[in-house]
Amino acid sequence: MAAGRRRLGRSERAQGAAATGRRAVGSGFILVARVVMLVTTVIVGLIVAAIVLRVLEANASNSIVEAVNDIGKALVGPFDTVFSIDNPKTSIAVNWGLAALVYFIIGSLIARVLRRMGVKSHPDRV
Repeated sequence: MAAGRRRLGRSERAQGAAATGRRAVGSGFILVARVVMLVTTVIVGLIVAAIVLRVLEANASNSIVEAVNDIGKALVGPFDTVFSIDNPKTSIAVNWGLAALVYFIIGSLIARVLRRMGVKSHPDRV
């Protein structure tokens, strides 16, 4: 045994193992929080892209434009008729923009909770 080093007792080794387990769980929560924010960002980006394509009247027969519009329509289904506005472009911008905002807020809240759980479980992170 090296000079100045002492052997850890059983309870000290158990505490070290528990801290290692907490670090692993904390890192897992933080990783999941990052994935949630990535998915949220992709969803919001797709909705915003669909809004821009519809408002600027992109060529609807283009396969990329059609795919983005279809995905956007599927994601904003419940929000599509929240506000009844006569101008169709304004209606899409407002209703679909509301959907993007709600997705962003909910995704951010979920990620924040997961991140806090991870930091609380991970004693080395502040």
